[in-house]
Amino acid sequence: MRDRLNLSLPVEMIAQINELATRKRLTRSAIVEAAVASFLSPDGVDRMEAAFARRLDRLTRQVQRLERNSAISTETLALFVRFWLTITPPLPEDGQASAQAKGRERYEGFIEALGRRLNQGRTLMDEIPRDVVQSDSRVNSESDETDAER
Repeated sequence: MRDRLNLSLPVEMIAQINELATRKRLTRSAIVEAAVASFLSPDGVDRMEAAFARRLDRLTRQVQRLERNSAISTETLALFVRFWLTITPPLPEDGQASAQAKGRERYEGFIEALGRRLNQGRTLMDEIPRDVVQSDSRVNSESDETDAER
């Protein structure tokens, strides 16, 4: 069902509609109808805004993963250094040269093992359960709620 609508447009716009109708071999009504439908439908700005929102959400999740991975890496290194400093006795002067040579050898072995592990696609982050961080944050939020109730 169609209904008639009479409207007034500037002369220049009517000329543009006539020109487009001739070029596209359409009726003026079809052109005006398409223009009004386009105006009434979600426009490009809304679609673009939705796309930006999706991208920002994805970037936010990626940054959160980076923060988590960075925190795990930092804590791992700190625990290792603390452990190493705690259990490693100081070396006497005459044993330092051989210890340095053995250290270089062990370091090369470490780098080779790390390279093999990374080539296989295995990482420390894959071994750490993701719910550990989430359960810690739930415990913290529950304790915050309990503190607020007091």
